[in-house]
Amino acid sequence: MKAIVVEDEFLARQELEYYIRTHSQIEIVGSFDDGMDVLKYVQDHEVDAIFLDINIPSLDGVFLAHTISKFSRKPYIIFITAYKEHAAEAFEIEAFDYILKPYSESRMTSMLRKLENTYERDQGSQTLSNPPSEKESTEQHAEVTYSNADQSTLGQSTTASTTHVPHHAHVLQGKISLWKNDKIQVIPVDDVYYASASEKVTNVFTKRAEYTVSSSISEFQNTLPEEYFFRCHRSYIVNITKIREIVPWFNNTYLLRLHDLDYEVPVSRSKVKEFRQIMSI
Repeated sequence: MKAIVVEDEFLARQELEYYIRTHSQIEIVGSFDDGMDVLKYVQDHEVDAIFLDINIPSLDGVFLAHTISKFSRKPYIIFITAYKEHAAEAFEIEAFDYILKPYSESRMTSMLRKLENTYERDQGSQTLSNPPSEKESTEQHAEVTYSNADQSTLGQSTTASTTHVPHHAHVLQGKISLWKNDKIQVIPVDDVYYASASEKVTNVFTKRAEYTVSSSISEFQNTLPEEYFFRCHRSYIVNITKIREIVPWFNNTYLLRLHDLDYEVPVSRSKVKEFRQIMSI
């Protein structure tokens, strides 16, 4: 079983690696202190588990976990953090465990034993000719625990946050993760000019590139900051800060010309009134 450790504090990383090496057979194949480096690594290397701090540079641990959870082969994610308020988000992405610092040796030993047992069970199930049923899969996920988290807070937060968890895209701290050429790219959300619906996916356009999101345009809209992005048409979302020119069109509608792009985004008749209010026209 291969794992990486993501922790930007040197002493904390040493302590965590000591527990892993002492109390398990897990092989540590990499240690990182920067979220962007982790994202680059896991796109080119298969790992079975990630021991992940939340407060790390470039991409924080929650954003990183959301992105990695979209991979076809998902590693077990074990949050190691001093912040209990992220436990509900960890639950939503089906993290394996959530351990609060400072952690005890007995807590770490128990978690590592459970992790290795789960890995062996899951590896064994993959060799069977028949895949596990939906019920069995659900039961496996039900074993995820948050022993050191505030259980009452977790229980109260889960229902409320479920409808807000983005599908196949996640925006945090002004950045968004999108697919391009079988790789996940992390870009500033402000770089997005517009998005258009295309059957069951959404195409996202920046100044120089086109990306894909495996969700409907309505789901994608829910991941964007609404103060900058406007659903101007059933098939289009536009970044209003990128509008260069508003051109009157038929039936009192508009075409939007954007900075840097040779493309016109339509405003549908049903959206004209709201658009005029937003643009003060």
